[in-house]
Amino acid sequence: MRKWLLAGAAAAVMVFTSVAPALAEYMAEHRGGTMRLVARSAAGTLDPHINYTLQYWQLYQSVYSGLTGFKKGAGEEGFKVVANIAEELPAATNDGKTYTFKIRKGIKFSDGRDVTVNDVVASFQRLFKVSSPTSGGFYSVIVGADKCIAEPASCTLEGGVVGDEAAGTVTINLTRVDPEFFYKLAVPHAAILPADAPASDAGSEPIAGTGPYFFSAYDPNKGLTMSRNPNFKVWSEDAAPDGYPDVVQYDFGLTDEAEVTAVMNGEADWMYDQPPTDRLGEIGTKFKDQVYINQLTAWWYAPMNTRLAPFDNVKARQAVNFAIDRKALVNLFGGPVLAAPVCQVLPPTFPGHVAYCPYTKDPGTTWTAPDIEKAKQLVEESGTKGQEVTIIAEDNAVSKSVGVYLQSVLNDIGYKANLKPISPNIQFTYIQNTNNKVQMSISQWYQDYPAASNFLNVLFGCGSFQEGSDSSINIAGFCDEAVEAKMKEAFALSATDPEGANKIWAEVDRMVTEAAPAAPLFTPKHIDFVSKRVGNFQFNAQFYWMVTQSWVQ
Repeated sequence: MRKWLLAGAAAAVMVFTSVAPALAEYMAEHRGGTMRLVARSAAGTLDPHINYTLQYWQLYQSVYSGLTGFKKGAGEEGFKVVANIAEELPAATNDGKTYTFKIRKGIKFSDGRDVTVNDVVASFQRLFKVSSPTSGGFYSVIVGADKCIAEPASCTLEGGVVGDEAAGTVTINLTRVDPEFFYKLAVPHAAILPADAPASDAGSEPIAGTGPYFFSAYDPNKGLTMSRNPNFKVWSEDAAPDGYPDVVQYDFGLTDEAEVTAVMNGEADWMYDQPPTDRLGEIGTKFKDQVYINQLTAWWYAPMNTRLAPFDNVKARQAVNFAIDRKALVNLFGGPVLAAPVCQVLPPTFPGHVAYCPYTKDPGTTWTAPDIEKAKQLVEESGTKGQEVTIIAEDNAVSKSVGVYLQSVLNDIGYKANLKPISPNIQFTYIQNTNNKVQMSISQWYQDYPAASNFLNVLFGCGSFQEGSDSSINIAGFCDEAVEAKMKEAFALSATDPEGANKIWAEVDRMVTEAAPAAPLFTPKHIDFVSKRVGNFQFNAQFYWMVTQSWVQ
């Protein structure tokens, strides 16, 4: 065996020696050009510590880096965490509560400045200062985070994030063992930014990053431009590979129909929004070689404000769940090839998922049909019949059609419902802010990383609710002591018994589902429709299409 390995190694060196120039030539051949993307609207602030949308997180993979990162590989390789700005993934010390990261030398921001230990420390302080949506969820486990959450402006994370410039290290101390911590360091909310980045939402002003591209222009009303970072050098092919296009141009303001037509005509290379249902047949037949469909760990859901009438009454929320015909919603999205009905929070195949459906004609493990009579009965019992409800949807074809359907359901069971579609550029932050008094809305959630807590704790944990903030991802305002206690039990067990912890997360899923702070609608598949000139399409399970790993011919 040893001789075979040595022979194989020698052969590999010979092959690599001969292939490397060819690979470089191949990459050079496809390098260049402008990748043209289109969307109905922008996705709000460009600040990576604040923005919480798939639309921009997909782009951040080529612009920003954290201490760790998700592997830029196809399929489920994308769920793997790799070292990024840190030289390696360190072993935990202090009984699993301390990590010391060695910062790579030679990495520069797009403005030419070196990345320093001070930048790393300041970035963790900043995510609390700007009240990042996950500061109270993901990063509350850091020592000193409690003070930072209470008084963000003066956050120091004293004793929690400690830099040593001479050693080139950053040590992070936790209050408890957190098996998900490397995942949390890999998402954009933990991106390493310059120490002098503003201590408030940067809005439309781009912040320098470390990736192969930087945001060179942004007008939320018109478009977004990504250009090559002139100071970038590859330090890890897994974490931060170079890209192919010289420029990525993202134009906003097209209708869903216009987006489809632009890609068909070669005027755009990809569309962000879900194609309208009436165009799916045409796309799937005439352009089938330009369509990629992938299963997602995601859900569409309708959060109901548990702090406002009528949904401060659990029976009112349960009534909505019983009344929804999820098959009808699946058809609105494009049919069973593209979506499946769902009754609970955790999607199928996700850690902690145990099939459960109480809101159907015959309660059990799967949804079969709505129970309108049960819904009407619950509305009567709740004493909320006749109350007015406004549903906030995104102003695009699919979200509006879901909104129109939900409006009809609410009217059928005894409410006076209205639909208010607003621009996707502001809808997500609008429905989070309690000052807007949103009763019900339509939203989607795509996993940040593959763990049950990323749905249950993030969307329905008390720490994810922030009064009067655009960064309150617990849109329903749900906070239940029993659920919190059970989640803490799951977190505590996850360090030593992940399978046992997932069984507890299944209990949490059941508890949240029964409390009904939201109406689960369906789990979607993702459609990527690209132009003929797009090559090397790769779908990453974590952040979907890797935009800059494709080329344009």
